[in-house]
Amino acid sequence: MKKIFKNKSILLITISLFISAKVCAQKDSSTLYKEPYRSQFHFSPKKGWIGDPCGFIYYQNKYQMFWWGKAVSDDLVHYKEVSPDVMTGDDGGISYFTGSALIDKRNLAGFGKNSYIAAYTMFNKQTKSQSQGISYSRDGQTFEYYKGNPVIDIGSTEFRDPTVFWHAPSKKWIMVVAKALEKKIKFYGSKDLKSWTWLSDFGPAGAQDKAWECPDLFQLRVNGKDRDKRWVMVVSIDWAQEQYFIGDFDGKTFTLGKEQPKEPLYMDKGLDFYASRTFQDYDGTLKTKTTLGWVATWDYAQTAPSNYGKGFWSIPRDLELKTFPEGIRLTQTPMKALRSLRGDTVSSSYQLEAGSAKLKAFQPQENVYELDAVFDTSVPNIFGFNLCVGEGRKVAVTYDTETTLLKIDRTNCSKEKIDKFARVSSAKVLPKNGELRLHFFVDKSSVELFTGEGKDVFTLLTYPGDSQTGIETFAKNDGTKLSFKAWKLNSIWK
Repeated sequence: MKKIFKNKSILLITISLFISAKVCAQKDSSTLYKEPYRSQFHFSPKKGWIGDPCGFIYYQNKYQMFWWGKAVSDDLVHYKEVSPDVMTGDDGGISYFTGSALIDKRNLAGFGKNSYIAAYTMFNKQTKSQSQGISYSRDGQTFEYYKGNPVIDIGSTEFRDPTVFWHAPSKKWIMVVAKALEKKIKFYGSKDLKSWTWLSDFGPAGAQDKAWECPDLFQLRVNGKDRDKRWVMVVSIDWAQEQYFIGDFDGKTFTLGKEQPKEPLYMDKGLDFYASRTFQDYDGTLKTKTTLGWVATWDYAQTAPSNYGKGFWSIPRDLELKTFPEGIRLTQTPMKALRSLRGDTVSSSYQLEAGSAKLKAFQPQENVYELDAVFDTSVPNIFGFNLCVGEGRKVAVTYDTETTLLKIDRTNCSKEKIDKFARVSSAKVLPKNGELRLHFFVDKSSVELFTGEGKDVFTLLTYPGDSQTGIETFAKNDGTKLSFKAWKLNSIWK
């Protein structure tokens, strides 16, 4: 020490700075992931913005997820953030917009066998044009910009969000990409990921009010039967929702099936689910097709009151096609691995009385829980739950047995004043065998509800105050029977 420091003052200053830095680091560590509104069982980055899921692959026994940062997971319950920014090598003139990722197992692009390839929209900061580009990586952690970019450029400012996958029957890579304001999905094919040929367009169809974005295309079995499969195309619309189409894809053209109704089919009937992506399985071992979406909408995503950053992703959902009286529909089921977060089971069964009352036997101290409830609908009634109750605020979930209308009202739930936030969502949900099941996942700033056998899903942001943790039942009349199981959920950040 004497050889390094000339005098005692410099030594004391250095020691003071060291202690101060250590205390700050400890403070940051103790508060990280405990910030107000930070989700406790949804993925969000350590700091900063997260938006659309950009590249979801399962490879080398890991779920690998990009938002042009990167995270990995063994189970889609616990996550490890690898990097906040994986893109390198561009000249600074572009921004990397939404896209997808893939593994080039056969070295068709010439960047090396088993290279990671990212396909994305290049936003030119000067001209505002949107074209499609690629970057490549050997380790999946640092991607190098391809000097031959863009690989597709049609001279548009509304051409974005490619999903790329290998189509084995036609032996080529397929890109689906949105022509946003024309409400069209364009299909391209390529042998090497560098030279692309236009194949066809799909749309407009279904909901076509403002814009289409973030298309995804994948195949699912119907009712679990290998011999009966359909292709499903998911399209984000109007910067606020997602719709899906059921049909067939032959390697060139997507055509609607006879089961597609005239009215739009929505992935999520809540207020905050967007830009979802499914995992592409490059190990060939997954038994399910799983998706996550961005829990936000563009009306208020940038003004969210969270201070660690902005945005998080939904819980993982397994997708299936099932036959209902009205036809084949997409269903979503919370991934079973989430059960590993459950604490002790609390269960109860009783008859509701007219009015409102605290939910018997389950009153958690924080909004980090799962609630799986079943109501008997044989008695005509209007009933439901108030969630996030406190400070004169709540989220009201109401069901009417006569109209079969399920309504979620968050007009008075947020502690924060957020423009365009006070909204109501609703949909008709049919009981099954005289029962209505409402399966909730409640986190610090969100609610996800699965009902209608997974056909009807509602996702919404809430931003309640710290003391808004109450749960109430209510009913217009006596006589409705309720049974439920509930669990406090452990934080994934511990």
